[in-house]
Amino acid sequence: MIVVKVELHSAITGEVTEIGRMNIINDGTGDADVGNYNVLLMRRGTTRRVQRGGRVEGHSRKSLPIWALVSKALKAVKF
Repeated sequence: MIVVKVELHSAITGEVTEIGRMNIINDGTGDADVGNYNVLLMRRGTTRRVQRGGRVEGHSRKSLPIWALVSKALKAVKF
């Protein structure tokens, strides 16, 4: 599973607050070159409450950088 966290680091107080999280989960149906993933966009401040879900199919995991998968995941959850 790939976890993408967005944190706010306060320049004033130094406090770190998580303001977003996305889980990208390999479903095991791909092969060595191509992966299929379920995507869960979580509510702020929680790891259990799903806000939106989606799916990425046919991602070329060896030839594309991780940011291509993150971009596809965001599109899959309609962002």
